[in-house]
Amino acid sequence: MNDPLAPSERYLQGMATRRAVLGDSHVDRVQSGSTDFDRPFQELITEAAWGHVWSRPTLSKRERSIVTIALLAALGQDDEVAMHVRATSNTGATRDDVCEALLHVAIYAGVPAANHAIKIAKQVFDQMDAEKAA
Repeated sequence: MNDPLAPSERYLQGMATRRAVLGDSHVDRVQSGSTDFDRPFQELITEAAWGHVWSRPTLSKRERSIVTIALLAALGQDDEVAMHVRATSNTGATRDDVCEALLHVAIYAGVPAANHAIKIAKQVFDQMDAEKAA
């Protein structure tokens, strides 16, 4: 008999993919800060975004990373852009990939959105370089 409180297979797959993309420290930090209020949301995105979409085999993590950064930049989701730029160290997306994605954003979603996302990406890459050098 299945335990109704046990995590679903989709959740477990989603958590594995989420950790592979965002890193254990990020996921652990989010999990430890989760409350009764936002826990259902965390479960939803783990199953839906990470278990259903990011875990699909058709696109690589690199390709999904590029698409995600472009979409988030187009939508002006600054914190999410920064998080996913940082995740490129785990997905295989290169700085050139991010640059190309943001050029597409400039043409299809607007220069201001791309300009702001480029500023964010530069800051994140600078932080990553500083962390690597330390």
